[in-house]
Amino acid sequence: MNLKNDLLLRAARGEKVERVPVWTMRQAGRILKEYREVRAKAGSFINLAKSPEMAAEVTIQPVDILGVDAAIIFSDILVVPEAMDLPYEMVEKKGPLFPKTVKTAADIEALNVTDIEDRLSYVIEAIKLTKQGLEGRVPLIGFAGAPFTILCYMIEGQGSKTFSKAKKMLYTQPELAHTLLQKITDVTITYLKAQIAAGANLIQVFDSWAGILSPQQYSEFATPYIGQICEAIQEVPVTVFAKGAYFAREEIGQLDCQVVGLDWNMNIAESRKLIAGKTLQGNLDPCVLYAEKPEIKKHVSAMMESFGKQKYIANLGHGVYPDTDPDKVKYFIETVQAW
Repeated sequence: MNLKNDLLLRAARGEKVERVPVWTMRQAGRILKEYREVRAKAGSFINLAKSPEMAAEVTIQPVDILGVDAAIIFSDILVVPEAMDLPYEMVEKKGPLFPKTVKTAADIEALNVTDIEDRLSYVIEAIKLTKQGLEGRVPLIGFAGAPFTILCYMIEGQGSKTFSKAKKMLYTQPELAHTLLQKITDVTITYLKAQIAAGANLIQVFDSWAGILSPQQYSEFATPYIGQICEAIQEVPVTVFAKGAYFAREEIGQLDCQVVGLDWNMNIAESRKLIAGKTLQGNLDPCVLYAEKPEIKKHVSAMMESFGKQKYIANLGHGVYPDTDPDKVKYFIETVQAW
């Protein structure tokens, strides 16, 4: 299907664009009352994510309501550990919780690495339904968590400020950590290829906890596995977004990916030098959207001037916060599109 708006894909491939494409991480979510209505009907976040029809509906909502230049499939990075036999619960106001975690070599050995497409068929079906519903209006982004970030949850069992249990394994049982990371990587590649076969036009790899590692640890336990994913996916462009890993920008820029996502702590001009030749994505502080519109316009304009028009995808430096006024998010989108 030919896309009516292919700006995101052209920008990702480094081709010339008439204007900068824009979308926001977590655009399908709590900021929209329409999403909250579907979520209430589903009964829980996990029920919503596992219902292909509902997931497709909330994926398309930001395209209709906010006018973004891309949709991103409504799902969660934690569907991968679940498919590997580590189910999780989503605890209200606390986040994910894994009743069972990985502690030993036997635990890693017991993880499932087969029939991944079947186990995650609800995501694949949601992608197919979303593609039908979008009718070629904008591209659809598929995604997965980076192997290190997934390892964090599998060992820690929940969110953490330090992920000290996960990091402990890196220092005390590095061979075990590598075995686990390789299993996660293999499963993730299978999963992402299934997303692409179902219609995903671009893939984003989220390394949400990259910033807790030292540069040396990132080079050993993170980059090589993201690199395997990038090398395996040649069908569509790949974006790597490693939150907090300002120290690894040059290293990430050398991977076989087309786009590098930046958070708001990463200097734009410096990043252009460190990541030469690739498309950059980002990086407005989500808190800017709490400001009044003239202030938002000032910050967006400064960001756009710094990045320039080509080889750039406008976005926030992290997901939009749930208490953000959707009208401000729409204003951000429109300001970029009018620039």
